[in-house]
Amino acid sequence: QVQLVESGGGLVQAGGSLRLSCAASGRTFSSYSMGWFRQVPGKEREFVTAISRSGGTTYYTDSVKGRFTISRDNAQNTVYLQMNSLKPEDAAAYYCAASSGRTIVNRFSVDYWGKGTLVTVSS
Repeated sequence: QVQLVESGGGLVQAGGSLRLSCAASGRTFSSYSMGWFRQVPGKEREFVTAISRSGGTTYYTDSVKGRFTISRDNAQNTVYLQMNSLKPEDAAAYYCAASSGRTIVNRFSVDYWGKGTLVTVSS
């Protein structure tokens, strides 16, 4: 079992930046594909980005391409989400996710979830 703990959320003005972190427990972090999702009240949990086990391959939903960057440090059991040029529509609870299988492509491929960290963007 893997435990995921997110941090780094907060309030930021539109156009600003935040970096989210997700710290994972265990000794086999490098065996998991990782990702980030976001969710606002009344809507489905949305795929944002994912990264392969080695960190060599990344995927992004179209709405964040060019603005968000996912990365991982397997030696530190941590995955990051750098968010630049934030827009009000980016405001959401952001969730870290892990999969023991192939690279995450949607919420149904996720095996483990963090509790989330809230990002608020003012216009």
